[in-house]
Amino acid sequence: MRAGLYAWVSTDEEATLSLQSNALLASVAARGWTAICQIEDISSEAEEHPERAALMKLARGGALDVVVVWRLDRWGSSLADLVQTLQDLNALGVGFVSLFEPLDLTAPSGRAMSEMLVVLGEFERQTRRARVKAGISRARRQGRPHGRPPTAARQSAVTPIENSEPVLIGKTEPLGPRE
Repeated sequence: MRAGLYAWVSTDEEATLSLQSNALLASVAARGWTAICQIEDISSEAEEHPERAALMKLARGGALDVVVVWRLDRWGSSLADLVQTLQDLNALGVGFVSLFEPLDLTAPSGRAMSEMLVVLGEFERQTRRARVKAGISRARRQGRPHGRPPTAARQSAVTPIENSEPVLIGKTEPLGPRE
């Protein structure tokens, strides 16, 4: 099998990157698989993982049979993200192996576990949605603002000028008579 290896660490745990990579290589070798690519991603937890996107692109292109990770939390940033990417890989016919959990979606028991993760992911989404709706409802009843706080991109483009004199910008033309 052609394997894509993915190791991720946040910027403050870089020391474990070699530990993950060595374990991934040893596992692939023990199974008799071929490592097609090995991706080591270092980024903060809040950032997107562009290197993971590159691995998914290889999977979509048919270059991989399986993705191998050290732990599930190294692959998915949330349960919803994990479930979505596992579903994407499954739809592509690409297996998924986590060494730590141990989760092997190339085997029937692993695929059953995947279905349980899908159920848990849906439960998490519905629970989050209900909490958000309840919070908005409570804020409305209390007359408090709700929703996203304003950001620079969403704030008015008009910036007040702290000057007592009006400022003329551009030329003015007299308006003709109204008809």
